[in-house]
Amino acid sequence: MSKYPPAHHQEAEYTNIIETLKTFPLATLITVSEGLPVITHLPLDYKVDDHLGKLVGHIDNNNPQLQQLKLGAKATVLFNGPDTYISPSIYTTTQLPTWNYIKLHLEVEVSKILNAEELKDAMVELTSFLEGDAQRYILEKENSRMEAFVNYVTGFELKITAWEGKFKLSQDKNKKDQIQAKEALLQNYSQVMPSYLEKIYSSHVTKKN
Repeated sequence: MSKYPPAHHQEAEYTNIIETLKTFPLATLITVSEGLPVITHLPLDYKVDDHLGKLVGHIDNNNPQLQQLKLGAKATVLFNGPDTYISPSIYTTTQLPTWNYIKLHLEVEVSKILNAEELKDAMVELTSFLEGDAQRYILEKENSRMEAFVNYVTGFELKITAWEGKFKLSQDKNKKDQIQAKEALLQNYSQVMPSYLEKIYSSHVTKKN
């Protein structure tokens, strides 16, 4: 674990790491090719093993990052939890403006490239995980679209070799201020979404009959 940020902003409980990546499963997969970062955004499904666990996902066959994965490249995976600006006005003590956030940095290496049948199984499991307890859609392995799907993507497993949790949650403040910061995170994160999505969708949604 690095010496930055300070120890009180570094998560010590691996159970909280797992809870975060399960709650926010859209990951950023980063490798390096010829000195430049190669980046893919994709959902990853966490699976328990005899160590830190593994992440299962799939990638488009046209994605240049795939060749690196097939060669067993090591990679960094980022997961983003909630974040928000924290105004000093919410505190009971005198403070400066700051930004609170929850971020995960995982070091991984490719442990397996999935065959077609394993990819189908992984897709069924990923869909079940993403649908959640109220699962309204069940992906059947025998779905005819799956036969075509496995020709366009490649599945893989990533072994987690190291982890860091960057949890900046005003831990260096008194208890009342920490609670106020938590409330600000809850409120600001939920308030910004409606107006933001309305603006973005207004320029991207097209009408189709």
